[in-house]
Amino acid sequence: MSKAPRGIQSLEVGGSLLRALVDAGRPLPLKDLAARAGMGAAKAHPYLVSWSRVGLVAQDEGSGRYGLGPMAMQLGLISLQQHDPVRLASEALEPMALQTGCTVALTLWGNAGPTVVRVAEAPAPLHVSLRHGTVLNLRQTASGRAMAAYRPEPEVVALWDAEQGATARDAATWADFQTELQAVRERGYAHSDDALMPGLSALAVPGCDALGVARWALVAVAPGRQWHDPDERERVAHALQAGAQGVCERLGWRPSGLG
Repeated sequence: MSKAPRGIQSLEVGGSLLRALVDAGRPLPLKDLAARAGMGAAKAHPYLVSWSRVGLVAQDEGSGRYGLGPMAMQLGLISLQQHDPVRLASEALEPMALQTGCTVALTLWGNAGPTVVRVAEAPAPLHVSLRHGTVLNLRQTASGRAMAAYRPEPEVVALWDAEQGATARDAATWADFQTELQAVRERGYAHSDDALMPGLSALAVPGCDALGVARWALVAVAPGRQWHDPDERERVAHALQAGAQGVCERLGWRPSGLG
């Protein structure tokens, strides 16, 4: 068994302070920051001095609180330039199709609705018209509901009205849709039956950015009978959630509230 590469322990210890700042999402006093990193203030202070000198941390002169510095911002911007969400999410499709036994697709939020941009076939391919460029219904499909639950309401309203083809929304139908979206937020995924074609079901999980806005969704499609067992449906949903979370973490997105 190969040995783990040798590292510098002091950097790893000091790095816990940077992680604590990222998790907090706001500047912190020395005492609070040290406590979050699991160390005393006296131990944390020298690390913060060094991080300040290289620009990873900055201390506010008025409050004395520590926050991320200009070098941290530059690293973040460069990371955003180097990582393409669509590419990273696409790389997860094939392994997920093999893991779940389902056809797995990547959809993006578009002007006409959630749009399929990548598809990985199931080990036993399904006869389903899920191809690149397919636009999915907002309310009826799992992908539509999964993304709508985490998009700004004006965008959802505009797309809803365009699909309904009416100048006025039916209040009861719209209220039902809002209830469906709240259910998606509570369990972290959306489920639909027969929306793509009779006999097929779908599960969808949103990929949300650091502000909690859905930018894409991972969708698993399988014969409905495959998910009559609630445990099997939960297994696939958890696999999608883990895949989406992995992509979000690689992008530096750390949204809260997703199951």
